[in-house]
Amino acid sequence: MSMNTASNIHAFDKRLLARMIGALGDDKVIDRLALELAQIFDELLPGVLRSETGCDVTIAYAGFRAGLRNELVAGLGDGVLIGDLSLRNWCTDFQIGCDSPVLIALVEALLGAEPAGIEEPAPRSLSKIEIDVALPVFHGIAEVLRIAVNAPGGFEPVVGRPYNSAERAKPDPALEDVYAASIDMTIGLGPVLSTFSVIVPQSTLLKTRFVSPKGAGKDQNAKTEWTEQLEEQVRRSAVALEARIRLESLTLDTIARLQAGDVIPFHDGQDVRVEVSANGRDLYVCEFGRSGSKYTVRVKDTHGSEQDILRHIMS
Repeated sequence: MSMNTASNIHAFDKRLLARMIGALGDDKVIDRLALELAQIFDELLPGVLRSETGCDVTIAYAGFRAGLRNELVAGLGDGVLIGDLSLRNWCTDFQIGCDSPVLIALVEALLGAEPAGIEEPAPRSLSKIEIDVALPVFHGIAEVLRIAVNAPGGFEPVVGRPYNSAERAKPDPALEDVYAASIDMTIGLGPVLSTFSVIVPQSTLLKTRFVSPKGAGKDQNAKTEWTEQLEEQVRRSAVALEARIRLESLTLDTIARLQAGDVIPFHDGQDVRVEVSANGRDLYVCEFGRSGSKYTVRVKDTHGSEQDILRHIMS
């Protein structure tokens, strides 16, 4: 008599298998590798883009994202220019995405506009001519990446013509997606600040040993400049604030019976104390108030100095 064992067969956990074969890493490891690559971009990319476009740009690290590659590419959003690339002896298929506003500003600058006077363009799909102008930016990013990974053979990266994110073909459902990481960098031209991303399979990234052209022995001044750039990025970034107000204590019985329209008094009798925080860190002590038709909070005290608050948000 045969025994049916089909019910005892279970699909192998995809994430566990990926970890076992080196195709999925811990966030701490990905973060370290992303920082190493970001520092090399910071060192080299402004000069490379200056020689490619004649324009001065600023570069700063904006973090990393990890997940399935198709989801990371889709997460770039609308109004993004995407390029498919390969680099022999390193990675046969990776992507670069760049927000359109800085590329539109670059076109305006090349047409004679003063970068400092360019207004922030709205994200949108780019025209054929604008893509032609943007192509050197993708080549510049790819060139710095080539230097950073130092792949055997010294081959040049193959950069496919970039295309608008709205035109990207849908993934083939028959092809299994791979775990990847997106190393995100801000790129600024005049007052216009955008983001570009390098999306690499984790199986490739985890085996990469980045080589800084200036070596590991950077002086302390260079490290200070890197920290200052990170702080400047934080200063220019939008941060969501949250306010917490203590209410009067109520019994569980009363809480369970509250209905729409019931009123819960504030805990404080006069000036209502409000704790304002960002990213889970307390920043300010405020008092509750009102200005016209809007409710407001007035800052009364801070949780540390300006630098302390910046470090809280960055950490």
